[in-house]
Amino acid sequence: MSAIGCTGLQLYNFGQTVSMVFFTETWRPTSFYDKIKENVQLGLHTLVLLDIKVKEPSLENLARGRKIYEPPRFMTVAQCASQMLEVEEERKEGVYGPDSLAVGAARVGAANQKLVAGTLKELTEVDMGPPLHSLVLLGRRTHDLERDFIREFAVNQTTFDASWKKGYGATS
Repeated sequence: MSAIGCTGLQLYNFGQTVSMVFFTETWRPTSFYDKIKENVQLGLHTLVLLDIKVKEPSLENLARGRKIYEPPRFMTVAQCASQMLEVEEERKEGVYGPDSLAVGAARVGAANQKLVAGTLKELTEVDMGPPLHSLVLLGRRTHDLERDFIREFAVNQTTFDASWKKGYGATS
């Protein structure tokens, strides 16, 4: 978890870490939302750890007692951002939205590590390449030095700056 410091975000400005699971037609847990809400109210960043499915049987194989496993799946930053926006659309509590800033991180610590910053809407379209991925939702108290660092990884610096002006920045 401390490796996420590669984003240039100050680790002491992180709140509770949450997990995002793959949604299914019948299972769409939203418990992450309330923890993000608490972090947002405190102005803190939220690290979102993304789902991985490795060596898991299908429901049918599980029911029949067969040890046949589904191919591995790894959630992407784009999938996470999309699911987050779906939940906000359902809950309508204004915790975050399409213009909320976030940082996508892929393969943290590897030679081919990749960081991308942008709005949640922009991140629904980003291709971060192979797994593993994580996402950090920026807190409203993000310091100017943090902004300067992550801005270098922005999908679009103009939209990044516009979203920044809508309510980010260090406050006492």
